[in-house]
Amino acid sequence: MASDFLLAHPLNLSRIVITGVGLTAPNGNSLADFRANLLAGVAGIEWLDVRYMGRLLAGVCHYDPLKHQRRKDVRVGTRAGSISIWCAREAIADSGVAFEAFPKDRVGIYIGCTEHGNVETENEIFAISKFNYDTKYWSHYHNPRTVANNPAGEASLNLGVTGPAYTIGAACAAGNLGLIHAAQMLRLGEVDLAVCGGVSESIHTFGIFAGFKSQGALATNDVPARASRPFDLARNGIVVSEGGCLYTLERLDDALARGARIYGEVAGYGVNSDASDYVLPNPVRQAECLRKALANASMRPADVHIVNTHATATPLGDIQECEAIRAVFGSGCPETHINNTKSFIGHCMGAAGALELAGNLPSFDDLTVHPTINVDNLDPACALPGLVLNSPVKAARVDTILNNSFGMLGINSTLIVRRFVA
Repeated sequence: MASDFLLAHPLNLSRIVITGVGLTAPNGNSLADFRANLLAGVAGIEWLDVRYMGRLLAGVCHYDPLKHQRRKDVRVGTRAGSISIWCAREAIADSGVAFEAFPKDRVGIYIGCTEHGNVETENEIFAISKFNYDTKYWSHYHNPRTVANNPAGEASLNLGVTGPAYTIGAACAAGNLGLIHAAQMLRLGEVDLAVCGGVSESIHTFGIFAGFKSQGALATNDVPARASRPFDLARNGIVVSEGGCLYTLERLDDALARGARIYGEVAGYGVNSDASDYVLPNPVRQAECLRKALANASMRPADVHIVNTHATATPLGDIQECEAIRAVFGSGCPETHINNTKSFIGHCMGAAGALELAGNLPSFDDLTVHPTINVDNLDPACALPGLVLNSPVKAARVDTILNNSFGMLGINSTLIVRRFVA
């Protein structure tokens, strides 16, 4: 099948479309619930007891893993693997594809992940500390739990997929990279159906909380729902969250042949690196990434109707992304609306880009732009034309969504999805 495809498409520019969405977020376990809460202003932040650190703010998912896994598989596997299985199964069901009959060697699984293995290693060290650190009590499941490909591997085991299944390590840009890589693999003819996106189990490792706290970048607030506040003058850091969102991507011809519902079309993307700092973002390189994505999509800034920002509510990071957006969009894009999803769900790390795109996809149908909440006093350095604050707005049209996701060590990604038009 692959060789026939490549012969028919020697310079393949196949159109790639989204046909299914499966997710779990701190404020919803389906796209419908997630979207409803984004429009209703319902955040998903709560208190979480974190080992060695006490009660901290976090975004916690409340899906039922036993819907798609046996109890033993949940016990043996990882949280990231379980989230991947949930999202993959939900996306495939949502797509309507006849999956049981689909050739499993023609399915690819591409899952973005910020980090993996910290949770399991921390848990094992804590467990053997009860036995004077005797390693005979170390779990023999530790190695398969901590390999970098674990989330995709667990999904492949659950789904019976024998095609390529691996994770993509791209820090907090990973969710976008999952979709970008899947689109590339479909265009190369490597697979005929891609399950892709990003997942995060970050709240289960105390190390990430401790790391952000040591950087002075961990959010504090007496009211959990108001803790994540990008662009607000009182913002004081990141709310660490777990979550996941996976999509089914297909070539347009295949999707049309089976009468699939199409959420949107991958129009273009850009990926680059800052090469300037371990942690601090570089607005010049971010702007270059935005321009690269627009060029890849053959679009102008004014063609974009929603810009979903990466902003994590750190004092400097938000300003620098706004500088990048301002440099690209200026003031000449009156139909461009700008929002932020992390204000509802915190920072879902490797899942962030995928979840944030999903939260905006229904705008193609309802022409409504969800807001950035918790902005009581807009930071003047973050004031951008078209910012949607605290309440949804109706747009004259929504044909194009641009999604930013940036990560540590300077990895930047911008994904553009447009309304599907035959």
